[in-house]
Amino acid sequence: MSQLPVKIMVTQGLQLILLQPQGRLDVEGGKSLEKKMAGLVPQVHELWVFDLAQVDFMDSSGLVALITGLKVARESSCRLVLCNVQAPVRLVFELTQLDSVFEIFESYDAVLTTVNLPVLVA
Repeated sequence: MSQLPVKIMVTQGLQLILLQPQGRLDVEGGKSLEKKMAGLVPQVHELWVFDLAQVDFMDSSGLVALITGLKVARESSCRLVLCNVQAPVRLVFELTQLDSVFEIFESYDAVLTTVNLPVLVA
């Protein structure tokens, strides 16, 4: 994973953090994702959105990174959701039954619609 774009958007009463990993969430990609998340300071009621549209492979290291993020989010009263999960990656969630643990949305727009947030880019 060469890059991990992070966008921070402020909406009415809520801060939204959009993370867009690219490539592979393997040992290297998982470590990169964990480092990026470690640099974020969770705020109460923040929404963390992981847009996985550009992730074409994920192994247990990628899962560990996402589970770590979910744990940190929950401990900080934040909400972590996934969207645009590609078929090979979705299969990993289904095989491990983590698709019942994570909130998974079909698209980024579906996330915004579900949480009823008008987006105001800061």
